[in-house]
Amino acid sequence: MTERPDLSNLPSYRQPRRSVFSARKLALMASVVVGLGAAVYGFSPSTSPADLFSSPAHAQVNNEVRKVERPVGFADIVERVKPSVISVKVNIKEKIASNDDGDDSSSPFQPGSPMERFFRRFGGPDGFPGLKGGRGRVVQGQGSGFFISADGYAVTNNHVVDGADKVEVTTDDGKTYTAKVIGTDQRTDLALIKVEGGSNFPFAKLADSKPRIGDWVLAVGNPFGLGGTVTAGIVSASGRDIGNGPYDDFIQIDAPVNKGNSGGPAFDTNGEVMGVNTAIYSPSGGSVGIAFSIPANTVKSVVAQLKDKGSVSRGWIGVQIQPVTSDIADSLGMKKAEGALVAEPQTNGPAAKAGIESGDVITAVNGESVKDARELARTIGGMAPGATVKLNVLHKGQDKVVNLTLGQLPNTVEAKADTDNDSGKGASKGTDVPKLGMTVAPANSVAGAGKEGVVVTEVDPKSAAAERGFKEGDVILEVGGKSVATAGEVRDAINAARTDNKNSVLMRVKSGGQSRFVAVPLAKG
Repeated sequence: MTERPDLSNLPSYRQPRRSVFSARKLALMASVVVGLGAAVYGFSPSTSPADLFSSPAHAQVNNEVRKVERPVGFADIVERVKPSVISVKVNIKEKIASNDDGDDSSSPFQPGSPMERFFRRFGGPDGFPGLKGGRGRVVQGQGSGFFISADGYAVTNNHVVDGADKVEVTTDDGKTYTAKVIGTDQRTDLALIKVEGGSNFPFAKLADSKPRIGDWVLAVGNPFGLGGTVTAGIVSASGRDIGNGPYDDFIQIDAPVNKGNSGGPAFDTNGEVMGVNTAIYSPSGGSVGIAFSIPANTVKSVVAQLKDKGSVSRGWIGVQIQPVTSDIADSLGMKKAEGALVAEPQTNGPAAKAGIESGDVITAVNGESVKDARELARTIGGMAPGATVKLNVLHKGQDKVVNLTLGQLPNTVEAKADTDNDSGKGASKGTDVPKLGMTVAPANSVAGAGKEGVVVTEVDPKSAAAERGFKEGDVILEVGGKSVATAGEVRDAINAARTDNKNSVLMRVKSGGQSRFVAVPLAKG
């Protein structure tokens, strides 16, 4: 038998590691088995499998989460305010439904305005497109509203009840009542109705304070005929002008509002009405999260007059006004582009009698600053005819104070003189005005252009004049605050503005019977 040599004495000798590795591996496996055995030993029917791998820290977190309160929600507010909201149903007979020429001219809004497009998309009373129909046909429509007093007075939209022969409301408890229209106001799209047959209706309060952007809002109404529907969102903007008129001051909300919500309330978290939902922006016809509400302070003012006399009277100073742009402010030497620029005072109007002239800028009313032309219109329109007001006016670079008595805003806009502008027919070629890209001729030499100013006979489409909206047939009455009657006087006024280091020159222009100021930038050199 051959003996194996003893290698342990050699310097390079190492003990085999297999037995050591196997021992460690077995020890590790044993520890795992022992651990599992302990876990199994401790398992009971009351212990879920998930708890087998739960650490003490994880269990602690779960316990803490369970202690967190749930979101409050709006249930308590809705329970309190929802009974004040009503569904409004109307019947409209042939005076609106029939139209012999096939053109639906029943829209109460200014043609081309967003409100008019909204009306034509969804029909008259919300959700019922196509008011056209055969003679004698009765068209039904639906909207929303809400009580403002226990004796049955309720607010809705003018376009919901406009032209209605019969108005019915359904309350939150399912009861139906007949209502009559007390008064409407087309300019703000508000209407006041009176529900007959009750004296203890639940009613909502109009908020005293303005909402802030980001505040919660709840819209309650009758979308698609589904009464008592509540949606929630936030106030996403304020002071919106959607082109409906000079009194636009809408609250924008993102609470879903659809056809049939018009006239319904938008509540704040105090349960008070912050606004009346009146329109949506919707390329598709459904809610896209942009809706507009009439502010509560406007509703209060209008409803008070409708209840008192069935109509609304507004203060009037008798001026055409326009915004003060940065270019206009620069040409007038103003530090800020604020206030309302008087394009033209109306003949025999309160402003004209008080000495206000074209080119004046109204900067404050009764000591309160005027931000822009829309704010001036809303401020004056919110005052009663016959009231005395103090206007701060920038007149030819000097501040002055004007006191005047407000007239009453006419129901219709009076036509202006010289509206038969014939777009330059019969005009001579005219004289070129350098650096502006247009030619002009004396107005008295052009048929239909009147006797004052110079008429534009040609405009270079790539010029500064074209960029500012000048077109053939426009009549320039003033340049740089000076009346002009010839092309030479126009050039002199422009050169004077350059000498004064002005970046632009202000021109008063009459177009289509309406006057406006245009700031035209001056080319250097």
